[in-house]
Amino acid sequence: MKTNFATYIIIILLVSAFSFAFGQYRISGTVKSDKGNAIPLASVLLSPSNKGAKTDSTGKFSIEGLKGKQVLSVSSIGYKLFKKDISLDSSLYLDIVLKPDTRTLNEVTISAGSFEASDKAKGASLTAMDAFTVAGSMADLSLALRSLPGAQQVGDLDGLFVRGGTGDETKQFIDGTLLKNPNYPRVPGVQQYARVNPILFKGILFSTGGYSALYGQAMSSALILESNELPEKSSAYFAIFPPSSNAGIQQLSRNKKSSYGVTLRYSNATFYNSIVKQKPDYFRGPEYIEGDANFRIKTGKTGMLKFYTNWNISDVGMRNADIDSTALRSSYQVKGKSIYNNLSYKDYLTDKWQVDAGLVYSYNEDHTINGLLNIDGQPVNLEDDALNYKNAQKLIRSNFAQGRIVFTNTLSNNQALRFGAEHFYNRDRGFSNDSTLAIIDNLSAAFVEGDIYLAKNLAAKIGTRIEYSSLLNKAVVAPRASLAYRLKDGGQFNLAYGIFYQEPLNEILYRSTDLKFSRAAHYMLNYTKKANNRFLRIEAYRKQYNDLVKTIPVITNEGSGYAQGVELFFRDKKTIKNLDYWVTYTYLDTKRNYLNYPFALQPAFATPHTATIAIKQNFQDINTYVNVSYAIATGRPYYDIRYSADDNACKIFDQGKTKAYSVMNLQIAHLFSIFSSWKQRPVSGFSVGVNNILGTKQVFGYNYSLDGTNKVPITLPATRFFYAGIFMSFGIDRTSDFLDKNL
Repeated sequence: MKTNFATYIIIILLVSAFSFAFGQYRISGTVKSDKGNAIPLASVLLSPSNKGAKTDSTGKFSIEGLKGKQVLSVSSIGYKLFKKDISLDSSLYLDIVLKPDTRTLNEVTISAGSFEASDKAKGASLTAMDAFTVAGSMADLSLALRSLPGAQQVGDLDGLFVRGGTGDETKQFIDGTLLKNPNYPRVPGVQQYARVNPILFKGILFSTGGYSALYGQAMSSALILESNELPEKSSAYFAIFPPSSNAGIQQLSRNKKSSYGVTLRYSNATFYNSIVKQKPDYFRGPEYIEGDANFRIKTGKTGMLKFYTNWNISDVGMRNADIDSTALRSSYQVKGKSIYNNLSYKDYLTDKWQVDAGLVYSYNEDHTINGLLNIDGQPVNLEDDALNYKNAQKLIRSNFAQGRIVFTNTLSNNQALRFGAEHFYNRDRGFSNDSTLAIIDNLSAAFVEGDIYLAKNLAAKIGTRIEYSSLLNKAVVAPRASLAYRLKDGGQFNLAYGIFYQEPLNEILYRSTDLKFSRAAHYMLNYTKKANNRFLRIEAYRKQYNDLVKTIPVITNEGSGYAQGVELFFRDKKTIKNLDYWVTYTYLDTKRNYLNYPFALQPAFATPHTATIAIKQNFQDINTYVNVSYAIATGRPYYDIRYSADDNACKIFDQGKTKAYSVMNLQIAHLFSIFSSWKQRPVSGFSVGVNNILGTKQVFGYNYSLDGTNKVPITLPATRFFYAGIFMSFGIDRTSDFLDKNL
């Protein structure tokens, strides 16, 4: 159980909400272009009632059941957003004229290797809320985005495993700066979820490869997040989802030029685990205490200063039967502390020059305690060093800071030139048993990138990035280029190439710094088509890894590997009224020779075939929302790799493949209104759900005893996960922010 879980349910309920309407007036009219042509399928939305409609083939629309003050919003691809304040004390007819938006009309958007989910998304593209509200994601962006092609269904590890890359090869960025520790401290075989509140973000760019030169140190994938601006008005909420509860406020100033917000969350799964039995014997928690705060200040007409801080502490302790001795038990406890601070600033210096700047400081502390216990639960120390190594402690205190500035010059024909620089500071101090662990690294980077429109239907993005690490005492140059060609029928081909570097993990650098950057070359080709609220995307790719870290017999950069495959994404929001679904398929062929692998192997976290389906049904008449996700994947390989003194190398003593992966998650949310006589009527709701509702047995791999004679499957802590709870929100009705305007 995680602290952000209740926030997740709040988002689900608000997304699924269908606001109650009081009154009996109608608003109708036509939507036309400035040339007098009817605009079909334009989105018409009224807030706070959140009633909406689509224009018909003649540009006409009609919405009934309205009363009082409303904000009318009308949008259509290729046109500027139309907004108007109206007061309904009688029926109203409007003739609305939309002006063309030269920034988006016939625009070629380069999209090789990336999924954008933002408030800018059109048609059947993804919105930020689409990503957040996948059943079973538990408010963790990494879990939510596993429903997209390219990502692997890895149920026992944190993070995003993309196109043959490890979870550490995907990095997350908030407003341009790196989020160094996105998840709670790792627990063997049990996923730990995200620390950052997902409702913070209005935009997501999930790049499965070939991402912009403005970002680095991620060999496989980049998750680029854009935080919210000022809220529409002040609000407050509380939620109770045993064993988690939280409350928060968001206060907008009277002049609507600044705001601040505070959220507190607490979670303790002890009681839940006593009801739903877990495979580990938890003796601590899992327990989480978390808080965050933010302020946003509008500086001038175009400037925005934003600050976000998050602090949290966690404690997870569990016992399992020791794999090497039937008379002993293994104890594992990890205590975590984290503080994250992000300050960002954006403004236009002139009509054509924009500046984006950011500062980040984070502190992270992980204290891990391993121990052997006898049958009475008392600590034991053995003379046998082969087992006594399990009595161990490790403490790492990490300080991270980053400064970043980017300048953008907007040129004619929607072209742009971006350039900037950033500096990363990382300082780790700690110990592992009797060994001292310490590193200090200063990594500097400079980058330049340009958007070039070669013709009306042909665009290119070309850039390069230079990085230097003081710890490695090495510099690298990473060129990147993308090309997009738009067809007359609206389809588009995208081609991308890039070089991506990443420093070895700190766990490796504690042992040796005589290393190089690891390197991956990306090659991608895709085809996309958006039409009639349907979206199709097919992509083929090849990744070539070089200079991967090998740990046996000594630590070197002699590892290598490759990943190649084909991916499919199809989304349909048109065929069935109020039904939204998407289907994905991923084919992955990958091998690696890294760490202690004796030769190139299919990594234990990768499988050739993965498919997912996400379904969202809105039953408006009863204010109920049903969300279902289903994922299947072929079995993952597992290996018993051990060192052989005779060969001075590692050998495979046992190997195989797990059973096929299959999981279905269900979530049902219902919104209702109470205290309707209040001037600021609160919005209330409840939600229930089950993860792995079919109870399929998940096997993610095997743990082996030291001599290999005993192997234990890695499975879920419990077959199913259940949740239920209620919430109440005061002040702002967020539904208009979260409803998909294209339904």
